[in-house]
Amino acid sequence: MEKNNDTVKDYTETIKEFGQMPMPEDELFESPIHCIQIIGQIEGHVMLPPQNKTTKYEHIIPQVIALIENPKVKGFLLVLNAVGGDVEAGLALAELLTSVGKPVVSLVLGGAHSIAVPLAVAADYSFITPSATMTIHPVRMSGTVIGVAQTFEFFDKMQDRIIAFVSNHSNISQERFKDLMLDTGKLAKDVGTILIGEQAVEEKLIDEVGGIKQAMDKLYELIEQDKSEGDE
Repeated sequence: MEKNNDTVKDYTETIKEFGQMPMPEDELFESPIHCIQIIGQIEGHVMLPPQNKTTKYEHIIPQVIALIENPKVKGFLLVLNAVGGDVEAGLALAELLTSVGKPVVSLVLGGAHSIAVPLAVAADYSFITPSATMTIHPVRMSGTVIGVAQTFEFFDKMQDRIIAFVSNHSNISQERFKDLMLDTGKLAKDVGTILIGEQAVEEKLIDEVGGIKQAMDKLYELIEQDKSEGDE
């Protein structure tokens, strides 16, 4: 009983400190599914103010590596409610998620905006709740920007990386995604598009409208499929 109490304490502390479930190392929490949350802003090379709710990419990377190495974990659920953040950190996490070698299902709750869009589509199958939103807009940068042609070229190349990644990992074309990104009629005083629930599916950005049950069912289905292919 003492062991179980210590495990519960460690479990609670991990959630409190990192906003993540610990790896299954005890029968009390053993499950073939691991859940990773991407919430608030994705924090990259620059630390954000303490009042900001953030997901630190240096916390996610070792978790994903542990998922690959842990034989108990057969797949994982990626839950997103993120407003965006560091472009390179977000793309790095998205690329990492596409190469884990285990089934991944994503669920957009609340919203997956800006650089969180590539993270949502990085999964093998994606869901969005009916009221959740996704904001697609051009790359932005805060702070001092040098107004020269090289700066524009840098932004353009970074934007092309995002467009290519999203189109390669969803069913939306590069042309259509870029049109949504550069639309001038959808956002007041800004450029871009907001997609709500079914609209994200209609644009072929997300696979299906659904909630946690549908996402879990799909993940178990993919795990069984992965197991059958492995047995063959």
